[in-house]
Amino acid sequence: MQARAHVPVGIYAKKYEWAARPSSSSSGGLHLDLHPPPMQIGGDCSLWIRSATLDFDDGLWECQVTASDFTTQDALTSQPVRLVVRVVPQRPRLEYEGAHVPPGHNITIDSGALATVKCVSHYGNPPATLKWYLGDQEIQPIHPQINNTEPDNPRTWSATSVVQLTAMRERHGDILRCLAQHESYTAKSVPVEARLDVKYAPTIRLIGSPEIDLEEDKDALILRCVADANPPASIVWRRAGRSEIASLQETLQLRPVGRRDAGLYTCQAQNSVGTSEQLSVQLDVKYPPKIVSAGPDRLTTAPLFSPAAFECVAEGNPMPSYKWVQRIAHGSKFVERGSESRLVIDNVTYDFQGEYECRATNYINGQERVAVSDAISLQVVGAPQVLRPHPSMHTISVKRGESAVMSLVVCADPRPHRVSWEWGSLRLEAGSGIADRFRADDMLQDTREDCYLSTLHILRTDEHDSRPYYLVVENERGSDRHAIHLNVEGTFTEPLEMSYLLGIAGGCLAAILILICLCIYAVRSKKCCFKGSSGYKSSDKDSEKADLKSRSDSTSGPQGDSIYTTPAGFHHHQQQQQQQQLQQHHQQQQQQQQQLHQQQQHHHMQSAHGSPEAMKVRMAAMILQPPTRV
Repeated sequence: MQARAHVPVGIYAKKYEWAARPSSSSSGGLHLDLHPPPMQIGGDCSLWIRSATLDFDDGLWECQVTASDFTTQDALTSQPVRLVVRVVPQRPRLEYEGAHVPPGHNITIDSGALATVKCVSHYGNPPATLKWYLGDQEIQPIHPQINNTEPDNPRTWSATSVVQLTAMRERHGDILRCLAQHESYTAKSVPVEARLDVKYAPTIRLIGSPEIDLEEDKDALILRCVADANPPASIVWRRAGRSEIASLQETLQLRPVGRRDAGLYTCQAQNSVGTSEQLSVQLDVKYPPKIVSAGPDRLTTAPLFSPAAFECVAEGNPMPSYKWVQRIAHGSKFVERGSESRLVIDNVTYDFQGEYECRATNYINGQERVAVSDAISLQVVGAPQVLRPHPSMHTISVKRGESAVMSLVVCADPRPHRVSWEWGSLRLEAGSGIADRFRADDMLQDTREDCYLSTLHILRTDEHDSRPYYLVVENERGSDRHAIHLNVEGTFTEPLEMSYLLGIAGGCLAAILILICLCIYAVRSKKCCFKGSSGYKSSDKDSEKADLKSRSDSTSGPQGDSIYTTPAGFHHHQQQQQQQQLQQHHQQQQQQQQQLHQQQQHHHMQSAHGSPEAMKVRMAAMILQPPTRV
């Protein structure tokens, strides 16, 4: 007999039936009797429960067999078997702080707080199995799941699971899910979800802080104060040093920026949980330099060698640097005179005369920005001043025979009334010359105001021209002088060298000819001396007489016999004439000897082969005795 624990259950058609019993057939097999008898035969006590219900069938079942007779006491009872009649549990639900959290709603928690969330599944049999997930990660409850029978339906169960969470801002927006698992669910499980709404105080960050220089009236500034907060925070922009609020928006825009926008800007966010820290950004607006003033006057007159000063004031961001430049001769050439806002010239000279500009310079994003003041004119008045050239120009070197050109610039206001070049004991006024070698040009206007160019030309230079040459300048206020040194090198230039060699060759040839003539004369003189060295013999007298006779014949013209026919008075006169001619001849010989001494010098006379006695003979031969009358 089959029975539910403690409640006997009989065999009822269409409710409790024997599962099967053997029966005979022609084939010798078994068949299922759809209308079983009230008692099981053959020892198989399997029970078929049809249309199982929770109220009647759920529970422990056991099979009991009564004794074969009263006296035997051999009754049997099987081990209990649980029959579970499944009942689909309700969908799980979430509860927070005693309130039901509808599916998909938020669970609001303050940051840092401990939140306890409960998941309950009612009226299931058996109770549902509950699991927790935060995001995609399974989390464990604080204690095992609790299953209790329902008070209003003790045969069903409620399943309860509790989880605790420490709320962190990083978990804001995560999904908390409770999963109920039950075999009677169509999908075997049913979830319920809620979103974590973690409240936290705002934190902020700045976006758009300028990384390059912002230039006035050219660039725009867009700053964003981005707050991370729950609930959303309100944004406040303030500017340091001002009480009014710069902006209540997340974005602060300045289009375009101006120098008045420069300053310190702070951003702060606030919500119901708290207030963020302040973040600041320093806005520095750049703008190119601008000359505010430069002076003291557009025209300044300063006496020579006196001090002068100029002042320049400029504005700009970054602070500009200063440079004072002097324009030379109204051209594109400039000379830097100072690198400060104030230019001081302690000793004004004509070099400083001209137009001055103040240049203010700064750099924005690596680009140079320059502002230039109006020109300031400096006029210098005073005595002349010869501008000193570069040290390399103090000395001019030329080769011998070349032309030399020496130039100096003199400045004077008023204009010089006297300009000259001086060297040694010579003075050459401008516009004049000496011979055909020295020439001083008239003064020419130089490129600079009140300055003039003076030039001295020297043609065919030689070593005697090596000296300093002074330029002397005067006006009614004074004078000045300065020298240029001329250095003439000792070699001729190529065109003059050939003529110089030809001159030397001609001179040598003339000297050779003179020496030849002197040698011939010396030889003849030597022969005469040797002839008279043995005394004044009759043969010598005869030769001299013959020579005198021939000379007298050539002078007077008559034949040799005519002397004998000449009267005595006439003969005496003729003798006087011959003596005069001999004296003249003697004087000519003395002059020739003096010339010979001058050309050959005194040692030439000593080199002759004649002795002092021979010299006496020569002199004696020159002093002829009067002819002997026959």
